[in-house]
Amino acid sequence: MSSTPLRLRRLGISAAVIAAGGAAVFLSPSISSNDVRGVANNQLETLRRTIADPTVSVPSRSVQESALIGASAVNPLDILVIGGGATGSGVALDASTRGLKVGLVEREDFAAGTSSRSTKLIHGGVRYLEKAVFNLDYGQLKLVFHALKERKQFIENAPHLCNALPCMTPCFDWLEVVYFWAGLKMYDLVAGPRLLHLSRYYSAKESAELFPTLAIKGKDRNLRGTVVYYDGQMNDSRVNVALACTAALSGAAILNHAEVVSLLKDDDTGRVIGAKIRDRLTGNEFETYAKVVVNAAGPFVDAVRKMADKEVQMMISPSSGVHIILPDYYSPEGMGLIVPKTKDGRVVFMLPWLGRTVAGTTDSNTVITPLPEPHEDEIQFILDAISDYLNVKVRRTDVLSAWSGIRPLAVDPTAKSTESISRDHVVCEDYPGLVTITGGKWTTYRSMAEDAVDAAIKSGKLSPANESLTHSLRLIGGEGWEPSSFTSLAQQFVRMKKSYGGKVVPGAMDSAAAKHLSHAYGTKAEEVAKIAQDEALGKRLAHGYPFLEAEVAYCARHEYCESAVDFIARRSRLAFLDTDAARRALPRIIEILATEHKWDKSRQKLEVENTKEFLETFKSSKNAQFHDGKHE
Repeated sequence: MSSTPLRLRRLGISAAVIAAGGAAVFLSPSISSNDVRGVANNQLETLRRTIADPTVSVPSRSVQESALIGASAVNPLDILVIGGGATGSGVALDASTRGLKVGLVEREDFAAGTSSRSTKLIHGGVRYLEKAVFNLDYGQLKLVFHALKERKQFIENAPHLCNALPCMTPCFDWLEVVYFWAGLKMYDLVAGPRLLHLSRYYSAKESAELFPTLAIKGKDRNLRGTVVYYDGQMNDSRVNVALACTAALSGAAILNHAEVVSLLKDDDTGRVIGAKIRDRLTGNEFETYAKVVVNAAGPFVDAVRKMADKEVQMMISPSSGVHIILPDYYSPEGMGLIVPKTKDGRVVFMLPWLGRTVAGTTDSNTVITPLPEPHEDEIQFILDAISDYLNVKVRRTDVLSAWSGIRPLAVDPTAKSTESISRDHVVCEDYPGLVTITGGKWTTYRSMAEDAVDAAIKSGKLSPANESLTHSLRLIGGEGWEPSSFTSLAQQFVRMKKSYGGKVVPGAMDSAAAKHLSHAYGTKAEEVAKIAQDEALGKRLAHGYPFLEAEVAYCARHEYCESAVDFIARRSRLAFLDTDAARRALPRIIEILATEHKWDKSRQKLEVENTKEFLETFKSSKNAQFHDGKHE
């Protein structure tokens, strides 16, 4: 079968778009609504087969760039998306599955900004429920229903990259116990069939057994018990990469490391009709035309809007969330800790993630910068905050990695703090031909993308072949995946490794490596395991971590991994998990990428410099450093 994905536009089915009460309604002049649904179902099945087909691969980066260059004024794209984060990649996927001709450009890499620096939680909106009850706010209640619906679909569409996580809230007086227990039981009721698992109360003794590092007695308080509820957890950047690759398989022309230099406008009407783009890897500049441009640039949406109108009013209020990674012994596997209110009123959480512990605060005001860095006082605040609830010594030297992420919150002019700014998203077209989407959160990326595409269809009078299909479309690697899928990897493959003397020796595909590959790549894990076995790339990249050399080659070939930072930060999560391990793995990662991309010595040297500079934004020089043996 050809590696070129199906282009749904070939269906040639036209549809009129009629705005009705703010919604987009699709009507066909020649076929009934039942026929429309039938076409949509047929295309959904075709897409599922294409995405799940092991012989189908994403088009090469050069093919994708050629498709963007070929989008001329006389043969434009339907939609050009600016931004390859969760929202932008979601827009590209949604639009391409509707049969529209879609392009996407991203200045850095998919999930390079906000989308890789989240809390890793897929929120069901439990905090919105509290606001809805106390403020009698129906708008907040609608956010709860919406978040619950999207969380369920999120986990079902990327089952290998998501899981349900129990989260424990400690209570130090009986009023707290009653308050949180009653609130979470109301949450269970509201969730209904979308509930992950029922919440429940545990005594202090039971809590200590479930969470051994939780402090039972403090200076002036004793633990009365804990209330546990369930939320979703994900590997955020890998979900984002899966979104982008699924969009590519659905027909979208996506290009990372491609910067929008300026917007193109119609000389007569002034409408935005495309963009001038610079390939940051080659320096090549070209123009791409589109009937509508969707601005999904995250924190940088206002910078894009200023390209259309220098006097435009700012739309976003940037806020920063700082996170740190600690060793696994800080939290047990399969149980998180969430403190709803610390001394200064912020939420602090401590969650198991990819074999380590991630801890962080809620949002605080910040300025927009391409590479945000956590401040030492913020890192220390997190350490101090969690130490109040733990019976182990909390040390700065235990921090393995630290990072800051900027969230583009939608501005509420009456808000006095970032906590009261709406988490809902905003879609607007304040300049003809430029649809902007901002705000929102990871959990609702899919519905945000759907809203943005609806607005683009209305703006450009586009003719989609069918309605949105993303509600029931699993991402690449998800179709046919089961939690037990790792066993076939362990049984069928070996890790062939080159010894330091150059001899190739076999090694077991142990459960840790097999589980990692299965969860990171889903049904595509067999392709990675095959590279490890057939090309002698089965050695671990860093001691104590399951990442294999074969993953570097696979990601370069099939996931648009174009730099060492792309790999250590977004394809694997080594930079986020352990900056020292990432630094030690760097030479081998660059060596493999150099082979895949045919880099010369100067490019390899540049990669070393760029990656070390990137790791410093994770406070790498101040983080824990271990030198405990050779790579396995």
